[in-house]
Amino acid sequence: MTSASFGVTSMVAPLQRVLVRKPATTGDWDGAGWRTPDAATLERQHEQLVELLDGLGVEVIVADALPELVDAVYMHDSSLVSGSGAVALNMAKTVRQTEPGHARAEFERLGIPVLGTLEGDAYLDGGDHFYLDDRTVAIGLGYRTNRRGAAALQELLAPEGIHVETYDMPHDQGPDYVLHLQSFLSAATEDLYVVFEPLAPVRLLQDLKARGIEWITIDEESYHAMGCNILPVRPGVVVVVDGAPKVRQALEAKGVEVHAYDGTDLSLKGDGGPTCLTAPLLRA
Repeated sequence: MTSASFGVTSMVAPLQRVLVRKPATTGDWDGAGWRTPDAATLERQHEQLVELLDGLGVEVIVADALPELVDAVYMHDSSLVSGSGAVALNMAKTVRQTEPGHARAEFERLGIPVLGTLEGDAYLDGGDHFYLDDRTVAIGLGYRTNRRGAAALQELLAPEGIHVETYDMPHDQGPDYVLHLQSFLSAATEDLYVVFEPLAPVRLLQDLKARGIEWITIDEESYHAMGCNILPVRPGVVVVVDGAPKVRQALEAKGVEVHAYDGTDLSLKGDGGPTCLTAPLLRA
């Protein structure tokens, strides 16, 4: 176990410390694009996810719920942590625009240096970033992340020697529907990914192939069951939402250890899987 308290430059290095937020149980569910969950089920499923991660050896830090901010449970999107500190992002979805300030407050409380905050018309969601290696971050450009956001992140991460590589994402279902880079791309090991190819940029798939990455291609049914939203706890050990059995079988056939949680209300009704629900603080 490292003595560091933060630092992330990988999608699959052992997850040692993670920040999550308790879910709000009241708010404008329709306005945020949710299918209204049952409050007790929402809280219970979040507690069970925390227990699962704790049982897998992850230190889980639980932030308080933000009343009425129903999307704030998806901690991954409002910030990210690099090798030298945290970045509070800037969210294009109107009802989420106060979340990065709350994330910044958590980093300050935890003593994690904040490298900067994206502002103005520089938009970037955490779900649109993906470490291809410890010096290359892929950024998906779409309705939640724009070129100014990617450029602002590049400026903040440049002192670490990190290069931001952008990929244009498809229109899919339009600006009112969430589509992140991590919606169709997840890693199970350093060289085994899970991909929903119909939404993946061609150049991204070509770059993955050039890097020697193998991937499991999932079907549309599995995609809509959040089968492409996979949280690696360490290489070859992952957490998934229960309900995409074909993806689980394919992962296990490759020797991956799969742990599933019940996310009927916590994940499926708000379109946010285990990666969305977690903000990694330390992978080492």
